[in-house]
Amino acid sequence: MAKMMIIDKNNPLYLEDLNYSTAVTGIEQIYNKKFLITGATGLIGSFLIDALMFLNRGGANISIIAVGRSKDKAKEKLGEYFDNSNFRFLEQDVRVPFPTDLEVDYIIPLASNTHPLAYSQYPVETIEINVKGAENALKLAIDSNSIVLYPSSVEIYGNARNDDVFNELYTGELNLKNSRSCYPESKRLCEALCQSYINEFGANVKIVRLCRIIGPTMLIDDSKASSQFIKKAINNEDVVLKSKGNQYYSYLYVADAISAMLMVLLYGEKGRAYNISNEKCNVSLKEFASICAEQACRNVVFDIPMEVEQKGYSIAMKAILDNTLIRSLGWTPYYDIKNSIKRTIHILK
Repeated sequence: MAKMMIIDKNNPLYLEDLNYSTAVTGIEQIYNKKFLITGATGLIGSFLIDALMFLNRGGANISIIAVGRSKDKAKEKLGEYFDNSNFRFLEQDVRVPFPTDLEVDYIIPLASNTHPLAYSQYPVETIEINVKGAENALKLAIDSNSIVLYPSSVEIYGNARNDDVFNELYTGELNLKNSRSCYPESKRLCEALCQSYINEFGANVKIVRLCRIIGPTMLIDDSKASSQFIKKAINNEDVVLKSKGNQYYSYLYVADAISAMLMVLLYGEKGRAYNISNEKCNVSLKEFASICAEQACRNVVFDIPMEVEQKGYSIAMKAILDNTLIRSLGWTPYYDIKNSIKRTIHILK
């Protein structure tokens, strides 16, 4: 079971993040609506729930059905909402169909294995959670006449050819010779499922392709390199880099991610995918590690990864998302990479 990083949700920096992420033009359109959110205790899911409950402080009257496999785990991260009439927790595996009597306006299926050790140790589960989770969300959407915001991933593009930047029409290169493909290939299939449900059943689905997300709602045992660097900085330890660090990726602070997702939910076109990224957060892994070390006044040290870690690593050396399309909706990212890392560390400390 993934362990929690417990944060003070009245931390001034965190409240600023919640306020910013929900300051979307026309946000009143989701007032008095009901959301079903799977992956409720994950990095993105828990922040999204905090953001929606933050709006309720101002009278938004948004109802949330939070879905997760463990009620105990959910209480640890979302416990303050369990006595709130606008919040309901549904303990269920997303691979199981949802109850037929659920009535919701929006569905956001965030449940997924999203870090290297999970890909390495549980590749079959990773595929099943992604694909069955998306399928059951889409079936519920048809039954309840609701809108699905499907969270896809930069991983669907695979590895860049030369110095290419990924726009929404890009098709990259994927390596199907190892089980690491469990995540990108299942995410690709989920997008195909979304388009198929749109075509065959008239489902209302909008898609966001998220880059690598960071933020204070991360899980303590998240094995992504970026999360490991942040944890080292929080503990005032040297930051351990298990490669040369030349990988060049798009990162994004979770508050920006939620702001973008809400923008697409409100104004995105049915059936269209939108890249979510911030050019001010495009950095090499080595640079990311250096920023974390600087925050802790420590050093970056190099180590050799274990075999089980290496099996889960992405082969992509460059994965940069073009965000022109979502900017055309009026969205502008706010947090640069140094500020994103600094806020994450300070809130968690």
